Amino acid sequence: MQTRMNHLEELEAESIFVLREVAAQFENPVILFSGGKDSLVVIHLARKAFHPAKIPFPLLHIDTGHNFAETLEFRDALVRDVGARLLVGSVQASIDEGRAAEEQGPSASRNALQTITLLDAIAAHKFDCAVGGARRDEEKARAKERIFSFRDAFGQWDPKNQRPELWNLFNGRKRHGEHFRVFPLSNWTELDVWQYIAMEKLALPSLYFSHERECVRRDGMLLGLTPHIQVKKGEKVERLVVRFRTVGDATCTGAVLSRAANIDDIIQEVAASRVTERGGRADDKRSEAAMEERKVQGYF
Repeated sequence: MQTRMNHLEELEAESIFVLREVAAQFENPVILFSGGKDSLVVIHLARKAFHPAKIPFPLLHIDTGHNFAETLEFRDALVRDVGARLLVGSVQASIDEGRAAEEQGPSASRNALQTITLLDAIAAHKFDCAVGGARRDEEKARAKERIFSFRDAFGQWDPKNQRPELWNLFNGRKRHGEHFRVFPLSNWTELDVWQYIAMEKLALPSLYFSHERECVRRDGMLLGLTPHIQVKKGEKVERLVVRFRTVGDATCTGAVLSRAANIDDIIQEVAASRVTERGGRADDKRSEAAMEERKVQGYF
């Protein structure tokens, strides 16, 4: 007797189908890998999609130079375990070459500068598809995304110029120089991701779990101190028990007060939360349409 799939198995099957469509429709795809939970799930799904062969795509990490050390350690260990080829695009190199201008001041961030480095890497390696871990529930601009998200010859995104995706039919046709971003986790929620991580027993960077860290309170956020964060006059350094819901650039990624020390605790915490994980990202608070403005220019 055939058993009915649960919702996580249905999401997994859809994502594996999307990844196989990428392999079928594109000549030179790459997986965007940040070291975070969503890109980790994408890599795990890719391993399942193409088993027993290795993942047929390289991994690309856009390194701001301001990453958490724990993220980079986890990234390198995972790449060794998977046996994939890792490419690293350096924001610092983009700055040194005059391609990007460093922000100034104590609240400066390199997060937006990743767009230039990403587009340069796509052009240099002639990638025609970049697979990412973005989900529609993260942020209102993300909710406009198709699973196959078209980018023009300048790497730019126009939400009005996207293809319909009826009956899971994906149109990857493009002209020379254009490319697609593909998001296999589009229909997942943050809670789905955590429940899947629990089901598959996936390892994660330690930042996701409760730990003590020196922090400062800034603009309604808790920033974990790293060598790249300047403490402003009047700010008090506190040692707090926190965890991170995302593991992006340390200069704009906020921590949350939390005692969630294991995945079951995190699932309960996420289920009760009324704020998405990007609610703690300073780069999304710079304007009402900050994410959409960055995406139009070619951001992830």
